[in-house]
Amino acid sequence: MKILAVRISYLLLLLAWLPATGGAETGPGAAHLETATFAGGCFWCMEPPFDKLDGVISTTSGYTGGDRKNPTYKEVSRGGTGHTEAVQILYDPKKVSYAKLLDVFWRNIDPTTKDGQFCDWGSQYRSEIFYHDAEQQKLAKRSKSELDENKPFKEPVVTQLTRASVFYPAEDYHQDYYLKNPVRYKFYRYGCGRDKRLEELWGSSD
Repeated sequence: MKILAVRISYLLLLLAWLPATGGAETGPGAAHLETATFAGGCFWCMEPPFDKLDGVISTTSGYTGGDRKNPTYKEVSRGGTGHTEAVQILYDPKKVSYAKLLDVFWRNIDPTTKDGQFCDWGSQYRSEIFYHDAEQQKLAKRSKSELDENKPFKEPVVTQLTRASVFYPAEDYHQDYYLKNPVRYKFYRYGCGRDKRLEELWGSSD
């Protein structure tokens, strides 16, 4: 019985030591990873450009910026929760900078639309940068200011900058949607006019 009790105690200590986030990245290299959170309309379309970057460990679609606890896709998509569809990025700052993430973010959204993105309308599809610390806030402000001064379009930049709050991962079927359902994803993206508008704004949809 004493041996069993020792083993149970050891297991409890081990469970207490393990990260509570459920993330796949653990071990010695996990301590220096950082988090970025961006909203740019449909989260299906915001995962791919970040997944392509060397240094990005994972992207998670979800909901943030509102006051409803544990919101569902149905609740968020019909509006009224205050949340917006967003993507949360776990990344290695030694391989990819936050400034680079900001650049990719801008190039994949329409920063001239206040409440909506492309064919999706409502504040639940607004573009927004959710900064996690003072350094991210500083870089985000600088990035937005530089875009305002050098933008290749005439309309003002209306994307919001907000301190990050609770992020709720979306339902499993939304995660990596572009990989699980490539045909439906491409049809939606094309039908929504996303790439066409991005090319109008930036000269390229990449």
